Amino acid sequence: MLNTRIGLIAIGLMSATQAMASDQDDAKGFVEDSHLSVLARNAYINRDYKNGKDDKSEWGQAFIGKFTSGFTQGTVGVGVDAFGLYAKNLEQSDSRSGAGGIDFFRQGNDGSPASDLARAGAAVKFRISNTVIKYGDQMPALPVLNTDDSRLLPESFTGTLITSKEIKGLELNVGHFTEEAQKSAEGRDSGELKSLNVYGGSYAFTDNFKASLYGTTIENVGKKQYLGATYVLPIQKDQSLTFDFNGYKTELDSKWADDNDTGRDNTIWSLSATYAMGPHSFMVAHQRSTGSTGYNYGGYQRGGGVGDGGTSIYLTNSYWSDFNGEDERSWQLAYGLDFGAYGIPGLTYKFAYVRGDNITAGDATGGTEREIFNQLQYVVQQGPVKDLTVRVRSSILRVSDNVGSANPTPYNFSGNELRVFVDYPINIF
Repeated sequence: MLNTRIGLIAIGLMSATQAMASDQDDAKGFVEDSHLSVLARNAYINRDYKNGKDDKSEWGQAFIGKFTSGFTQGTVGVGVDAFGLYAKNLEQSDSRSGAGGIDFFRQGNDGSPASDLARAGAAVKFRISNTVIKYGDQMPALPVLNTDDSRLLPESFTGTLITSKEIKGLELNVGHFTEEAQKSAEGRDSGELKSLNVYGGSYAFTDNFKASLYGTTIENVGKKQYLGATYVLPIQKDQSLTFDFNGYKTELDSKWADDNDTGRDNTIWSLSATYAMGPHSFMVAHQRSTGSTGYNYGGYQRGGGVGDGGTSIYLTNSYWSDFNGEDERSWQLAYGLDFGAYGIPGLTYKFAYVRGDNITAGDATGGTEREIFNQLQYVVQQGPVKDLTVRVRSSILRVSDNVGSANPTPYNFSGNELRVFVDYPINIF
């Protein structure tokens, strides 16, 4: 029945007013517009936990190959997208692996992490006018279904996704997914996703104002809605003020909530204001969570998670901590600098301080947490390793004991985190 509805929606989208020139009319061909690239990624994360919790770290080398074909010519264009992933464990420590949130290499039944892992996937795609229907293994990037590519390897989902851009400024999406590949494992459905439906879209009202509205229903988990809006106010040359709002409303199934010993509803939103002046940016943000539980996202259903993508959290106060606890209120001050204005193009720096309070965890209330975040990133501008990116980030996170180490059901843990990522993209053709 759902596939029938998706098909009807696709027909409706394709018959919408042709306010834009057809992308399919400009199709160059399957081979002629094909691209193949490989991303070589070396990634290291270390977490120095406090209050007696064991330290954790993982280190690996990965190669992420992606092939994107063009579309055949004609009324209906046909193409294929494919990827191949391989990662080698460079640390392979039983005692230091397996931390939630690092998850480079999945541990086996004996507690040992895999020495390496490989995974591949492909999707067939069809295009009519400016509407693309894709079926197979994909890496969606939507506010309510966003693939996690913030670790060594990305996760992926298997299913159908329709993307329509028939009207200028408007993008519509509808999809149905039935499998999730864990970023640290080899199986296509290692996350054990049952089924997930996604729908929504975004619209650019003007060059400076864009809004989006999305929703999901996840079998045996619940449903979620998202609202986002961004407005850029130009002030004068090299100066602007940007307002960014993001909000989620979640309703969890009663059985899932009972099995995970949590409440059923959550509303969380963030609002930020960023003043940009030449190479400098200054941001102030507030984020608030209400309801009978904190904001649940990501994770894998095989482990009691939601299964909607590890970065499906378009909220401003999200670094090591997401500041998404039950009843939590948080504030952020941030500063960014582009060193290109000072003769070092490609070098950027960001600092942020976030403080949260009013956290509830189990029977404890009034918990607090604070994080100091620093990130330095450099992108090589020219030469034989042009576009190589080196990113070093650190976080100092402190959580009050009543909702942390002293709580039977802790919200979060104190610690110091270091991440070092080196990405080198290689365009083959």
